[in-house]
Amino acid sequence: MAAGGFCKLPNGTVVVALNLPSPADRGPGSVRVLVHARNRARALTRLRNLGLRAVYLRGNAAPPTPDEVTAVLHHPDGLIWRTAPGSGAAVTELWRPIRSLLRPSTAPA
Repeated sequence: MAAGGFCKLPNGTVVVALNLPSPADRGPGSVRVLVHARNRARALTRLRNLGLRAVYLRGNAAPPTPDEVTAVLHHPDGLIWRTAPGSGAAVTELWRPIRSLLRPSTAPA
């Protein structure tokens, strides 16, 4: 389960924002994931197809901000992430493509 929310755009599509636990190799804390899709169900399906199986959206407690909506609409994949603001990250952190979150870390052991 994840905290998050959504907003419906004038063209009928939605932007879903979720706060998810950070993958183990990315350190403690959480990440904010944004998905642009036709509807909420399709947005969650896109995440589940990437291997994030236990992703659910219950309620609308943390909808995407206008800046987040703009960021995801301008990304070609419509699926981006960054460290969640509440976990000590700077607000100026750039959005990254979801591929960089899901691939193994290349940091030396």
